[in-house]
Amino acid sequence: MGNRQLRTLLRKEWFLAFSALTSGLFLWFGHRLMDGFVSPLWLVTVFFWLFLTILGSAVAVVQHADCLAERLGEPYGTLILTLSITSIEVMSITAVMLHGDNNPTLARDTLFAVSMVILNGMVGLSLLMGGWRHREQQYNLQGANAYLGVIIPLGVLCLVMPDFTVSTSGPTMSFPQEMFLATVSVVLYAAFLLLQTHRHRGYFVEGEQLVAHAPKKTNAHAAHAPQGKSVLRHTVLLIAYMVPIIYLAEQIGVPVDYVVETVHAPAALAGLTLAILVAAPEAIGAVRAAASNHLQRSVNIFLGSVLATIGLTIPAILIVSHLTHHPIILGLQHTDLMLFVLTLALCLVTFSSGRTNVLQGGVHLVLFVAYLFFTFEG
Repeated sequence: MGNRQLRTLLRKEWFLAFSALTSGLFLWFGHRLMDGFVSPLWLVTVFFWLFLTILGSAVAVVQHADCLAERLGEPYGTLILTLSITSIEVMSITAVMLHGDNNPTLARDTLFAVSMVILNGMVGLSLLMGGWRHREQQYNLQGANAYLGVIIPLGVLCLVMPDFTVSTSGPTMSFPQEMFLATVSVVLYAAFLLLQTHRHRGYFVEGEQLVAHAPKKTNAHAAHAPQGKSVLRHTVLLIAYMVPIIYLAEQIGVPVDYVVETVHAPAALAGLTLAILVAAPEAIGAVRAAASNHLQRSVNIFLGSVLATIGLTIPAILIVSHLTHHPIILGLQHTDLMLFVLTLALCLVTFSSGRTNVLQGGVHLVLFVAYLFFTFEG
């Protein structure tokens, strides 16, 4: 890489330096920065400083994942995006879960919030924007059914079933039940990946993408040489942006916990904050794709994100819970349980015809608003 290319890269990736600087400041001066929360202005300043830094880094992760998506094609590109965001989610939940007093419902609240943000907020906004611009949009019905065919049983097993088991008290599971749940989640997700990337790859791409991504025999070596360097560069930058996110996610838990304890805000606020940070960058990509009339990419993003969240995050959190002796509660209760079941049922109706319109997007957004309302007025 020449000097000019290096300078261009540094100008484009200036936020990485800002994120690293923020991480360094909180690493060395974190206690001093967190001591002034008695002042509401300083509390808000620190929160938004951390929030915007994490969000900006996550957006950069999505941008580099999108670049990889263009070079590798679907569904591999979207798969990289969802796995990157899921990794951030797992490590962020783990960092916050291990911070300070144990919060056994943090993982559950975050997973539920991510599901609501994606399946109602992201889906609703994508379908509304796409339908407003293009009236009706099409997607591959077989791919959506494959997603939902795994999301629904895993969602019920992980977030609903703990309310009905009797081996332990409360909405919890015994150790054998949790290990069974973790194994089933990983196996089902692995089976889905094999279907998505090999046996039925065509379910997850648009018709013209199959032709566009067909292998070409002419001048293959010349085409792949510079592309390989580009793939490596974007991969390295994607990982570099993920590192400060993991550390700063733990730091943002401090002002959130302070608000919960002093202002008596809902305990689920921490989970909602993490969910917004995790899902917002993907939401931007999904809405842009739908607005550009690439609804299939939007479907791959939001349904793939929920599947990865349930299929990978829950097993990882269960393992971390036992290794660190931090018990967790998975079962949803009361209004959260009803909203989750209603959302799964609505998704079955929405993704049952291969076409979408503005009404479907509006209904999903109404459910998202209902989730926010009952979070604070439950």
